[in-house]
Amino acid sequence: MEAAEILKKVRRIEIKTRGLSDNIFAGQYHSAFKGRGMAFSEVREYQYGDDIRDIDWNVTARFNKPYIKVFEEERELTVMLMVDVSGSLEFGTIKQFKKDMATEIAATLAFSAIRNNDKTGVIFFSDRIEKFIPPKKGRKHILYIIRELIDFTAESRRTNVKVALEYLTNVMKRQCTAFILSDFIDRDNFKDALTIANRKHDVVAIQVYDKRVAELPSVGLMKIKDAETGHEQWVDTSSAAVRNTHRNWWANKQAELNDVFTKSNVDSVSVRTDQDYVKALLNLFAKRN
Repeated sequence: MEAAEILKKVRRIEIKTRGLSDNIFAGQYHSAFKGRGMAFSEVREYQYGDDIRDIDWNVTARFNKPYIKVFEEERELTVMLMVDVSGSLEFGTIKQFKKDMATEIAATLAFSAIRNNDKTGVIFFSDRIEKFIPPKKGRKHILYIIRELIDFTAESRRTNVKVALEYLTNVMKRQCTAFILSDFIDRDNFKDALTIANRKHDVVAIQVYDKRVAELPSVGLMKIKDAETGHEQWVDTSSAAVRNTHRNWWANKQAELNDVFTKSNVDSVSVRTDQDYVKALLNLFAKRN
């Protein structure tokens, strides 16, 4: 993609997603993703009813009367965007590619984060870690992230969510909020890695999928290609049995995926490429309040 074209796309996404984060998500993001840690604020004289475990014995000894430590919630967060850049994201049949929607959602979350003075970083993954952008603050950093989201080309076309989650657990020493954006079309089991990652961090799953993956249209013979393996096959979509088999396969995959999220205690939301992701994100935020 030409540099001028990339800049135009970056600007267009910035205008749209920054507007969303400023006008719609500001309060919801803030309340849905509170800082989990407690930071020391000050000391004050002990008052009746205070927890004696908070007494600062050094200050108490110095002034000869009891003082306690006052803590307040650490508001500042580190937000990690874990973005699937495998081949299956380069698919879309109605409104836009899954990759384009994932980019817009990631950009909206990034602008919501900097509006709250949070640091933002990115892990691009396929079946390996494609790129790690360490978390920083500021608009310039977010625009760099958006440019990478638009123009990044992965070395591999396959997916391995487990690899990405294990990398997150190892590379991020302090607790963070991690949004994993993927279609979750993964042949490997990642439940254990997700459970471990969510114990250390606050992991949120955002599934982006296309209508045609969920349901085949009745258009006769159709050549279907697996974007990750390159395997091709002809499918007779005029057959009701074929369409029902495909629909049941998708329903079972979704049930398995939701079961993984539930058992790992991870909040999740699914967004279709022809639907409004704003509503989906607001529902996700509301779920956490």
